[in-house]
Amino acid sequence: MKICWLALCLFSLTAGASVSPERLAELASQQQVPLAALQDATAKAQLRQEILDTIARPWEAKPWHRYRPLFVTPERIRDGLAFWQRHAALLTQAEQAYRVPASVIVAIIGIETFYGRQMGRHSVLDSLYTLGFHYPERSDFFAKEFAQLVLLAREEKWPLTSLKGSYAGAMGMGQFMPSSYRHYAVDFDGDGKRDLFANPADAIGSVANYFAEHKWRWGEPVVEPALIGLAPVSTLLTLGPEFSQQWQELAAAGIELAAPPAPDTPVKLLALEQADGPEYWVARHNFYVITRYNRSPLYAMAVHQLSQAIQDAYALQPQTSSPQPDLVAGRL
Repeated sequence: MKICWLALCLFSLTAGASVSPERLAELASQQQVPLAALQDATAKAQLRQEILDTIARPWEAKPWHRYRPLFVTPERIRDGLAFWQRHAALLTQAEQAYRVPASVIVAIIGIETFYGRQMGRHSVLDSLYTLGFHYPERSDFFAKEFAQLVLLAREEKWPLTSLKGSYAGAMGMGQFMPSSYRHYAVDFDGDGKRDLFANPADAIGSVANYFAEHKWRWGEPVVEPALIGLAPVSTLLTLGPEFSQQWQELAAAGIELAAPPAPDTPVKLLALEQADGPEYWVARHNFYVITRYNRSPLYAMAVHQLSQAIQDAYALQPQTSSPQPDLVAGRL
């Protein structure tokens, strides 16, 4: 009996851990997915303890001085330069079509998957099943993505159990969640399909489209270092990625910038922990756009700083042709 009980426990942790019929019916109605398709997907999915363990230790929980070295590295800069050189024509096309800098597109792909080399080893189906139905903290979000995965697989004619991605269910070179894949992925090379796994053209165009759809503003700053003086910093820091301040509020408190924006410009004061104390930055609209990809300000700052480093490296390379003057991705 003890052996049978242990086997039953093991089975419940790996396959077929039940989801209530009511929950599936509600999800099917909300996401407009056939109930039978959801039932079939849950029957094929497995509960993975590894996924629950991993999401409990997010990299974004690290302080900035330990987070930054994970992503802004000489190797990632070097390989980002090589990726840009290899796909220069595609990146120029993406800049022209979407008004999003090549440096930002390259940095996103670099941070997410090391330029397509590390796209994830987890079953996307299992990841989203585990987090959608067995991770109460964010179950609503991941259950929605589970339903979106079912729709996406039907649309793209993918076998559900073959898809690999991150522990959180993100896929492809740019690590799109299923809902983002459905809504923002583009067939950038016009071959009749959207392939973010093996087609750099579609990955580049899709990342650019994502940023354009979230209102990236060409030529505007992303974030600027701030001098705080005697400003009451603790009262000016706000939770969440949303911008609830205007520059005039920070300026009145004593914050200084080298190039202050207009008084009514939406901004957000950031404090990033270095080993010897916090450093302060004032984020602008484009910083907020990066947080639409990942809500963490650490992630957004890493994307920005990697993009700048890659851009600087690219600017030092001999150019074979002259880009249109207004489309040069200058320092943003």
